[in-house]
Amino acid sequence: MTPPRQIDANALADAIVAQRAPTILDVRSAAEYRSGHIPGAVHMPFWLLPFRVRSLELQRDEPLVVYCGHGPRAHLARTALEREGFQQVMLLTGHMQAWRTAGLPQET
Repeated sequence: MTPPRQIDANALADAIVAQRAPTILDVRSAAEYRSGHIPGAVHMPFWLLPFRVRSLELQRDEPLVVYCGHGPRAHLARTALEREGFQQVMLLTGHMQAWRTAGLPQET
C-alpha cells in the first residue's frame, strides 16, 4: 500500500489533539515560524534542509508532514527528504494558509 502524499489541516489537528501526530516539519523562514506555527512543529528552513537533514534525527521510515506558507518550498523539501531515503513524506494540504484559514491553533 502506498503511503498518503497529503494530509488536510483538520486531520492533522485531530492527530495532534489525540497525541498521535507524525513529526511535523515547518520549512518556512525563521521570521515566518516565529509569527506562528503548527503546535509541535520542528523548524528547518527549506534551503538548509539538504545540508542539515541528518541533524534532525528523524526516522526515515516514520510518517513526516512538511509544510510551508503556500506550497512551493514544501514540495522542494519533500524532494530533498525523499532523496535522503524518507519513505512517508506527506504535504499539508493548503499549507499554513489553510491551517490559518481553518482557525486552527498556532504556537509562537
